[in-house]
Amino acid sequence: LLEALSISSTIASTFMVYQGLSLLVNCESPLVVVLRHVFLLHSGSMEPAFYRGDILFLTNFTSRRHETGDIIVYQVGSRQDIPIVHRIIETHDITQKSDTCRPPEQLILTKGDNNPVDDFELYKGVHWLERKHVVGTVRGFLPYVGYISVFLVRSFAYLL
Repeated sequence: LLEALSISSTIASTFMVYQGLSLLVNCESPLVVVLRHVFLLHSGSMEPAFYRGDILFLTNFTSRRHETGDIIVYQVGSRQDIPIVHRIIETHDITQKSDTCRPPEQLILTKGDNNPVDDFELYKGVHWLERKHVVGTVRGFLPYVGYISVFLVRSFAYLL
């Protein structure tokens, strides 16, 4: 019973720290592991910047504009879609004529560093990314630390 309480306490503490970090950096997923694809079809779209198994640290402060060159994690479509890590190659500000008090809406175009073309085909009918598609901006990373997640995803993918 004591061991079960100890394990439960450790899991609960880890969850609370993760949720606290989420609130601190205003990002639903403040830590992301670069997995590529569940079945490990190697794309390497952000190599040599990031490799499979790297842990990315994200922030998502709404007061900060995204700039060309920023690396973002975005997700278009449902929450089941795999988030994509790519670099911003172009941004445009759109100001609504009827509301000049609001900050301009920002439209974003991305591309993987190792890809020959931009991500337009990945946007699923959306012409530009908007802030609502951005999960977070990469602020740092730890190389290869997330390999345990890669191993677990790979193991469970073969069981399905």
